[in-house]
Amino acid sequence: MKPELKKFLRAKAHTLKPVVLTGQHGLSPAVLQEVELALDHHELIKVRLNAGDRDERKAMTETLCESTGADLIQAIGHIVTLYRKPKR
Repeated sequence: MKPELKKFLRAKAHTLKPVVLTGQHGLSPAVLQEVELALDHHELIKVRLNAGDRDERKAMTETLCESTGADLIQAIGHIVTLYRKPKR
C-alpha cells in the first residue's frame, strides 16, 4: 500500500469510533465474523483489542489481518484501524 493512501485513510479514520470490541476471550470465531461483516460494509474500521500487553495486542492484530485479508493502517494503544478493498 502506498504511503499516500495510508495517510489519507488515517485522516479519514480519525473521527471513527470502534465498531468491533474484543472481549476477555480474545479473537473468537464470532469476533472474526463480525470484523468480516464490518469490513464488507464499511471498508475502513476501528477495532478495540482488550488484551493485556503489547505483545498480545500485536499477535491479535496480525491474526486479524491474516484472517480477513485487511491491511493495518494504524495501531495506537488498544485501537487498530483496518482497511480492506471492497470485493467486487
